[in-house]
Amino acid sequence: MPIKSFKPVTPSNRYKMWPTYEEITKTKPEKSLTTPLKKSGGRNNTGRITCRHIGGGHKRKYRLIDFKRSKLNVPAKVVSIEYDPNRTCRIALLEYEDGVKSYILAPAGLGVGATVISGESVPAKPGNAMPLSGVPLGTAIHNIELRAGGGGKVARAAGQEAILSNREGGYALVKMPSGEIRKFNDTCFCTVGTVGNRDHMNEVSGKAGRTRWKGTRPTVRGMCMNPVDHPNGGGEGKSKSGGGRQHLKSPWGHVKGQKTRKKKKASTKFIIQGRKKKR
Repeated sequence: MPIKSFKPVTPSNRYKMWPTYEEITKTKPEKSLTTPLKKSGGRNNTGRITCRHIGGGHKRKYRLIDFKRSKLNVPAKVVSIEYDPNRTCRIALLEYEDGVKSYILAPAGLGVGATVISGESVPAKPGNAMPLSGVPLGTAIHNIELRAGGGGKVARAAGQEAILSNREGGYALVKMPSGEIRKFNDTCFCTVGTVGNRDHMNEVSGKAGRTRWKGTRPTVRGMCMNPVDHPNGGGEGKSKSGGGRQHLKSPWGHVKGQKTRKKKKASTKFIIQGRKKKR
């Protein structure tokens, strides 16, 4: 999807890069597939802030996405491509032959009028869902299940894709968007194609107000604070000793950049090659 720039007639337009939204064909969502979305403001059930810099933002409704694609061997027609404020990619509204409607993540190249289907022996076309055992090697896939029947969990953001590289012993070897090579059970379902809206990474908000519309509140750097407020705070000016530019820490003193993955995590045995491979 193309990105458009603006004439710098205002300060916010100077660096603003927004999508054209030309692929969107319907402005209002399917009412039967929406549900209320309550804002937490970053607070947990006791009212304490557990995730900072969250609050405000435009009112939204959550779109119910079919990540499982469990309606097998029933063709569905793409009725519309819609904007979803809850995710970076676009969503496609499907209408099955029996009249049932559902949303899926819209892959690149999927347009209105196209037909998609989910099943074990279906063509490897963008939007079709099938088990990893039936996908041709080298195919770009997304919305991959970690457990068979659990719904897609991997590669769901805008522009993401994973590559099916090999199959062996009932497992499929998939190169993840991060570069990690991981084993999946070959009965897990996935969707063929790359997630749409590839140019999302090139978007530039242009002004602080748009960030507030999205529900993000201002963030203050730790090195600008006092020592009582943050481990990186204090010092005269941009100090390199008593405060300021020390080892990067969280407000609670946890050093950042260290490995946080548990060494004996059960899923480690499925990782063939890490995303930070040794050269």
